[in-house]
Amino acid sequence: MSYPKSHKEKSKLRILSAALELFSRYGFAKVSISQIMKTAKMTHGAFYTHFESKEALYSASFLQTFKGSHSARLIKTPLSVSHLIALVTSYWSLRELETKGQPGPEMILFNEIGNENTKVKTLFNASYDSLKKMLETRITALNKLKKLPFEPNRELVSEKARAVLALLVGAVTIARVIPHEEERRNILEAAQKQILAMLGVNEVAHD
Repeated sequence: MSYPKSHKEKSKLRILSAALELFSRYGFAKVSISQIMKTAKMTHGAFYTHFESKEALYSASFLQTFKGSHSARLIKTPLSVSHLIALVTSYWSLRELETKGQPGPEMILFNEIGNENTKVKTLFNASYDSLKKMLETRITALNKLKKLPFEPNRELVSEKARAVLALLVGAVTIARVIPHEEERRNILEAAQKQILAMLGVNEVAHD
């Protein structure tokens, strides 16, 4: 019995949705095809109708996150210091990470540090490059508006974007495995203060 194209497309989207949730929470290595199909409420055998491997599904789920990514939309928001602070604080909070909302490509950075799978490493690099470029765009724009206290030369902007990512990814990666809520919050707040100080932004500033 053959199924109409619309049925196959809906089935594929169900698998993608389940994969997005599990990969964003646990990472590539800790998620099995069986877990994905159970979450999608489909049989294990149906998986191979749509994807040739877990790696292929991982790539597809990453591209899916990119299409609806918060990161892409943040570039288009009004340019102000308060929006930059929101980017490097609220957006990266553990509360955001633990919701079931649509994850962004930064989840790759949180979950896949040290993963030696070739496909995953390729996506890790793509995620890093995308987020670094997004931060450089925002920092450069704020500099042109005279809202950050340093000269907007390319190398300095790139250096600060790298530092922001290193601080955030490191802080979130550590905080996610700390069992005590207060210490997790302290880790994130410490990283956020360092980021804002590095950017020369008063942490209570709004514009």
